[in-house]
Amino acid sequence: PLLVYQTMLNGALAKKTARASVVRNAVPLAIVALGVTLAFKMKFWNIGAEGQICIGAIAASFFAYSFDWPSWLLLTVMAVAGFIAGGLWGLIPAIFKTKFGTNETLSTLMMNYIAAYFIQYLREGPWRDPAKNGFPEMPRFAAAARLPSVLGVHAGWIFALAIALFVLIYLRYTKHGYELTVVGDNITTARYAGINVGKVIIRTMILSGALCGLTGFLIVGGRDQAISTGTAGGNGFTAIIVAWLAKFNTFTMALISFLLIFLEKGAAEIASAYNLNDFASDIIAGVILFFILGSEFFINYKAIFRGHAGKEVC
Repeated sequence: PLLVYQTMLNGALAKKTARASVVRNAVPLAIVALGVTLAFKMKFWNIGAEGQICIGAIAASFFAYSFDWPSWLLLTVMAVAGFIAGGLWGLIPAIFKTKFGTNETLSTLMMNYIAAYFIQYLREGPWRDPAKNGFPEMPRFAAAARLPSVLGVHAGWIFALAIALFVLIYLRYTKHGYELTVVGDNITTARYAGINVGKVIIRTMILSGALCGLTGFLIVGGRDQAISTGTAGGNGFTAIIVAWLAKFNTFTMALISFLLIFLEKGAAEIASAYNLNDFASDIIAGVILFFILGSEFFINYKAIFRGHAGKEVC
């Protein structure tokens, strides 16, 4: 076992390129976790982060493919476009929830498929790269549409730190953060206190979706430098695990995101080093996550054994 763990460490952290890869993949995961946290804090189960990432990536890619502007202007517009598009995508299920009482888990989940298949439509049609000789793939971005590198990694990690600080301040020290927390704790109490619950839900989901949409921009403009059907890459679902493991602590999410990506890269190295198939890394990661989540039971509860006299013996 020690040799296996050493192989995991070497695979994920031994080389500079491997460390940079871990950071590049941890950045979007952390930001999406921060985005869904806003919704989860008010008991709105936003399972649509995957779709919000895709929509943000589409909006950012539209400007990347359509305009030849100076880099600073193009990247700024791409970021704003991704932010707005993700927010509008998050607004749709919020409106259905507040106006018609629609189950947000189902609506946000189904919207993931709409966004994902829209990317597939763009790949097969309008944005198909003619230079690929019939192979359905979208072209890479021009240099002006790519995020610059800072300390060996694209500048997305700066966004992640700034967003973590923003979410921390927003939740703990602002009126809006207080209101969404009250709505999450007890919606009846919130209404009794005069809080407009519908307004809070809509406002929070716009911000939650916007952060996920901004992540879409960071993925296509930084990590991938192109848009593809694998742009979201499951980050929207994995972010739910990150948020719950961190218990909605903003900076803890960054650490857990790093650990999960480290686990993924390290497990993949094990599969390669010991001639295992591709599913081995998923099995290892799944087993470890299962025990981490299962340990929550022992953190929150304990088994008490009582003797015949009713006294606690353990």
